[in-house]
Amino acid sequence: MTHTDIPELERIASEIVDAAVKVHSALGPGLLESAYQTCLSHEMMRRGHKVSTEVLLPLTYEDLTVENAYRVDMLIDDQVIVENKVTQNLLPIHRAQVFTYLKLTRMRLGLLINWNTRLVKHGIKRVVYNK
Repeated sequence: MTHTDIPELERIASEIVDAAVKVHSALGPGLLESAYQTCLSHEMMRRGHKVSTEVLLPLTYEDLTVENAYRVDMLIDDQVIVENKVTQNLLPIHRAQVFTYLKLTRMRLGLLINWNTRLVKHGIKRVVYNK
């Protein structure tokens, strides 16, 4: 996972939001997270982005490494983490989850998407980690 400048991160984030709006407009709320993730992955790849899903992250504590401690829903262009949710309301624990992923990967930007909204743009939250 590499470092990217802010304008590039913003460009990627903008594409993700646009793709999420397109997917949600076509499907609406009420599906499983996996359906939205598959469709968002497809849309992002159609737009020329590298998409990795269900990315395993290790956790290191002192001299112990726990392989596969965490699983990131989506990683776009090795730069932006996307965590998909289908829930009544996003909770602080959901933001904390994305923040932890950012910290472990040393990435700067994550998007938390709650697909269970009338308009998905109201369900997208930015999470920023300043190293």
